[in-house]
Amino acid sequence: MDATPQTGARADDTQRRAARGRRRRLPLVLGSLTALGPLTIDLYLPALPHVGTDLHISQTVTQLTLTAFMAGIALGQLVIGPLSDTLGRRRPLLLGLSGYVVAGALCAFAPDPAVLIGMRLIQGLAGAAGIVIARAVVRDLYDGLAAARLLSSLMLVSGTAPILAPVLGAQLLRLTSWRGVFVTLTLLGLAILAATAAVLPETLPRPERRHGGLPATLRTMRELVGDRSFTGYLLTGSLGFAALFAYIAGSSFTLQEVYGASPQTYSLLFGLNSLGMVATGQLSGKLLLGRFPSHRVLATGLAVLVAAGVALVLLVTAAHVGLLWITGALFFTACPVGMILPTTTALSLQRTPHAAGGASALLGTTQFLMGALAPTLAGLGGRSTALPMALSVLGLAVAAAGCFLALCRPWQAGPDPLAR
Repeated sequence: MDATPQTGARADDTQRRAARGRRRRLPLVLGSLTALGPLTIDLYLPALPHVGTDLHISQTVTQLTLTAFMAGIALGQLVIGPLSDTLGRRRPLLLGLSGYVVAGALCAFAPDPAVLIGMRLIQGLAGAAGIVIARAVVRDLYDGLAAARLLSSLMLVSGTAPILAPVLGAQLLRLTSWRGVFVTLTLLGLAILAATAAVLPETLPRPERRHGGLPATLRTMRELVGDRSFTGYLLTGSLGFAALFAYIAGSSFTLQEVYGASPQTYSLLFGLNSLGMVATGQLSGKLLLGRFPSHRVLATGLAVLVAAGVALVLLVTAAHVGLLWITGALFFTACPVGMILPTTTALSLQRTPHAAGGASALLGTTQFLMGALAPTLAGLGGRSTALPMALSVLGLAVAAAGCFLALCRPWQAGPDPLAR
């Protein structure tokens, strides 16, 4: 007589254990989705010269294979983010990852540059689903401090990927051609697709989805941009991200051609700075947020970034300054971004529970567009001086701090949005 209840209890217990297992694996899956875009860029970078040689194209045309992917990532977020507010998260995400896998396979067998560039664009459009929907899923499942801490954890995965990817890409090229790099990316996309299908449930219930098609989407975007605090967090995070990109774009030439670092030394220093940024993100999420008001944590990150920009300008204009001083200033340029990005993202999404997909799309697209502008600013003076890079970092850091003060007005803030 007791067999049926005991069997039911065992089944319930098995289901609870399975649910706990999925929750433990969820940050890893979301982190992999967030890292897929940067990984697709950085793993491919060492192969660019090989692509040009094999397809008999110029460096400019070869760079278009990178530009097409980045354009696809930026535009894809604008489309897929609001679409996920209407259709739910799971279906657009799985379709996007499937498109990424197919496009990656076609890149591996592209017969000419036109096909390769076209498939890279599609790969970027489809790969945008992972970036934009991962942030929306965080907002669906978590609130306040829990969301901020999970976003900091995602930075651990997505921040480590760009550190390892160029090294792995270079090693892959010792074993295979640039086509083999795309085969590797395709297999990686397939693994993430399988993990996502197994672990990630639908996180946006039907009653909470938005309807009304394109007019409703455009109206939602106008409402988001019209929210002064949301726009403040959006611009603060994006300008901080652009300052990081100015450092990334300019540091290779600065450290190697102006200050004489070898490629191996530069790689070591770049990896160290990236690890510093990831560690700061973990420190912010695990220890600072929740103990201190989120606006104070964000203000501290911005103050360190501005101070690093000032130090860079002073150092590059001073005579007889060695490599050690410059690398120290660059380290403190990278580290505060680990505090700024997760905090501004969490604060932005906290204001938009009704349109997390659209808000995530605006965040991602603005960051990518400003990040694309930064290398141009950092390279204005050519390869013989580090001053444009330093001025770019300082200018973008000051602009980020100005947006935070002018639009978010932290001195007028009420209860901490991330306290609960």
